[in-house]
Order: sequence, then C-alpha cells, then structure tokens
Amino acid sequence: MSITLGIALYFVIWWLTLFTVLPFGVRTQGEAGKVVAGTPESAPVTPRILRTLLINTVVAAFVFVFVWMALENDWLGLKSAMDYDFNTPAETR
Repeated sequence: MSITLGIALYFVIWWLTLFTVLPFGVRTQGEAGKVVAGTPESAPVTPRILRTLLINTVVAAFVFVFVWMALENDWLGLKSAMDYDFNTPAETR
C-alpha cells in the first residue's frame, strides 16, 4: 500500500468512526434538566469535543491497522483478481 493510499484510507476511516464515537458519554440538557433557552433538549450539557476527537483518533487507528492487515495479507482475495491478465486470449489461458 502506498503512503498516499494509506493517508486517504485513514482519513475516510477517521470520518466514518467519528459518527460512531460522537454519542459516547453524551449527557443531554434534557437529561440534566437544565435546558438553555433557544437550544433543543437534545443538545449536550458539556460537548467535550477534544476528548471525543482523541478517542476517535485511537479507534480509527485500530480500525486502520485491521484494514491495512486485511489488504496486505490478502484476507479478501483481491490480489489474485488484480494479477489476472485480461490481454491474453481465452484460448491460451
């Protein structure tokens, strides 16, 4: 895997895991009983966005390592399909 593909893959995995990590540990204003005027009850009391981003980065790193290992070790069987020569006539294969 090239460095460029690795960075692009990590970027995509990071954004996908962000949406799964965002609701972890969120306490809404409605649950706390302190709804600020002009905000919905589902708004978080304390967003803690830096903590969420750090957790997301760690989770995305684990997922990236798993995907990288799957691609490098050919767990999906993609390398044999990529080695197929489509230019050779069918009768000579």
